[in-house]
Amino acid sequence: MDTIETIRYARPVSGAQTDQQSRRGFVGRLVFVLRSAAKQIDRMLERRRGRLALLEMTDEQLKDIGVSRCDAHSEGIRPFWE
Repeated sequence: MDTIETIRYARPVSGAQTDQQSRRGFVGRLVFVLRSAAKQIDRMLERRRGRLALLEMTDEQLKDIGVSRCDAHSEGIRPFWE
């Protein structure tokens, strides 16, 4: 029973306070979505940079990492969102 007694629900004092809370909630969710989108775009661009680096490598460098020229080319021309 002690656990149930420790749970409290916030009750708004006035309508203005409810509006402020909902705006803060909206802004928080908006910031979260924008940060998530920015991280996703960053990952896609990083993936693209890595693929372009494969295209610039010499045959000896590709051999060192165990990738054939054909595999590097097919990976390098893939779109950044894949």
